[in-house]
Amino acid sequence: MEILHCEELMQNQLAESEPPTISRRPRDDEIDVYGLTHPGKLRTENQDHFLVGSLRGRLNVRLSSLPDDHRLPLEEERIASFMMVADGVGGGQKGEAASRLALEEVAQYIADSARCYFRADGGEGDFVQALEEAAKRSHQALRERGEVDADSAGMATTLTLWIGVWPWIYLLQVGDSRYYCYSNGVLSQISHDQTVAQALVDQGLLTKSLSEHSPLANVLASSIGGPQTAPVVSRIPSSWENVHLLCSDGLTKHISDKRIAERLGTMRSARQVCEDLLQDALDGGGTDNITIIVGRAVPRE
Repeated sequence: MEILHCEELMQNQLAESEPPTISRRPRDDEIDVYGLTHPGKLRTENQDHFLVGSLRGRLNVRLSSLPDDHRLPLEEERIASFMMVADGVGGGQKGEAASRLALEEVAQYIADSARCYFRADGGEGDFVQALEEAAKRSHQALRERGEVDADSAGMATTLTLWIGVWPWIYLLQVGDSRYYCYSNGVLSQISHDQTVAQALVDQGLLTKSLSEHSPLANVLASSIGGPQTAPVVSRIPSSWENVHLLCSDGLTKHISDKRIAERLGTMRSARQVCEDLLQDALDGGGTDNITIIVGRAVPRE
């Protein structure tokens, strides 16, 4: 079993990948996805939120001379699938409000911008720009909320959005909530932590092993609503073999990548592996809120 800490090298390799061989996209009944969130063992409040959904289009027939218009694709067709995790920061209810508002804002923007998925002249650049704009608008909404409401001042959140537009995956990341991809026995961390500790590692001022235990690992260098935001959008090819995992750092504080790979390698269902990973994190201490989403495609006859 191999584990890759993708960091920038992995992102560059994936970004340079050739377009995937286009096979049929998974049907709705072939998508196995589950998500959960838990406050952990030490905290009474849960400042994490998650969202799993799909974007759909519908063919509405107003007039037709066709004798069998019932054969037309009138059902709402899935255009894209998405998963989001947000880990709130701030005292009291600020963190919970920040993560909730961020997901609501991004989801609304994606829904309002659905036309970009239909535009004949739209390309990858348009899509990437739309995702970056979603993060920026969410950031601005939280900043404005803090300016007019003293109780909301200082709230912020991470945001990791996975969106599948077959046969590609787009990843929007702000903060340190991670996205892992497990494929053919290999676990890859695709996201790149936006923390002060990771920035020091990138600059060669701190080793990776020391950074994992540094208090700076809990200090965000980029966030939605915080002093700085630096949304990063990546595009990677998808395939039927991939298992996708999004999580807040409440999972990775207590569970090694090796353990995550073991769980994903023996999973029976998305729900089962989410519940098993949650129990692992609780058994390991459960010192933070824990949020996990796992999704995959399972071929059916």
